[in-house]
Amino acid sequence: MKGDKNLWVLVFVCVINSLGFGIIVPVLYSYGKTFGVTGETLGVLTASFSIAQFFATPVLGSLSDKWGRKPLLVISLAGTCISFILFAEARSMIMLFAARILDGLTGGNVSVAQAMISDNAGPDNRAKRFGILSSAFGFGFVIGPAVGGFLNQYGMQVPFYFAAGISLIGTLCSLFFLKETNPPDKSKKASEKSRFTFASLITTLKRPAIGTAVFTGFLLTMGQFTMIIGFQTFSVDILKINPTQIGILYAGFGVTGIIMQLCVPLFTKWLSSKSMILLLSTFLCLVDMFVAGLTSHFIPFVTGIYIYGLFNGLRNPMLNAIIADHIDHKEQGKILGINQSYASIGQALGPITAGFAALLSVHAIFFLSSCYILAAFVLSFRLKRKE
Repeated sequence: MKGDKNLWVLVFVCVINSLGFGIIVPVLYSYGKTFGVTGETLGVLTASFSIAQFFATPVLGSLSDKWGRKPLLVISLAGTCISFILFAEARSMIMLFAARILDGLTGGNVSVAQAMISDNAGPDNRAKRFGILSSAFGFGFVIGPAVGGFLNQYGMQVPFYFAAGISLIGTLCSLFFLKETNPPDKSKKASEKSRFTFASLITTLKRPAIGTAVFTGFLLTMGQFTMIIGFQTFSVDILKINPTQIGILYAGFGVTGIIMQLCVPLFTKWLSSKSMILLLSTFLCLVDMFVAGLTSHFIPFVTGIYIYGLFNGLRNPMLNAIIADHIDHKEQGKILGINQSYASIGQALGPITAGFAALLSVHAIFFLSSCYILAAFVLSFRLKRKE
């Protein structure tokens, strides 16, 4: 039961942490404009978080292998709390960038939480636990923007202070209620497996099953964040709907992913092969994304996007479980951190490439997303062979 208690503490921490991030999404641009942020610099401001996270996450994950998970998770959450306070107290654009970079540098909470889940799970229930954790993150992201929009009525700084407050709650919960799952062993030196160097970002990709899974996740993340740009552009330029309706549609997309993540135990019960589940779900995502690119009507577009959201919800639980099944316990934090690093770069590159595709047409964005998913689908066959 100790592991189960830890799981639900982590779920609570992940919900309030992702809620804090989601709260600032609808107010980030309007708040930044008061300091001279434009549409172009907003993209750079957003990317600064992902770039900082790319370099910091595997380092934090590797340190959690050596020093224990709990201290690094507490540090990560505390860094997020401080970054929100810096945002609220900002007096210049430089402070906004400093806040986002700080959040990225201490943004190892995802990979450390995943490592804690893996520490207390076996191959038979790992995917289920990763599914629960992913749904916790998803829940916060879905309701966060609505909360942020509501709080913005009481002042532009209020959402950031509120996000800092709930991040502080997450930090305290981790500090007082979370049990360490990887106690540091001072009698042993750090092994070569747990030690991180930036060369590991390349050498990890060369490892047969792990590298394939990491790069597959990178491609699928690129596909999703390319689709998000297409979703926003299509909703405004083709469907002609207002921001409130867009928010409701996007929230529905997020809910579909949460539903599927909670259904992971059913899929692993029907199919014991995680790579086969990933293969089938990726194929369905590919079909739905292609259909979304072909249509110009509301019903088929929303249907395609929502079905895509459903099966895309299986991505992280399956990939994280496959990676955890193939790594040594001593390197879980490092490898899961590297996986998160590539996901963060995918989150940055997806919207950038979508912008170039948009120069052709709105529909081209969805076809570009389909290309990323197709490449991931091909790699999924390799994962199946390696299983």
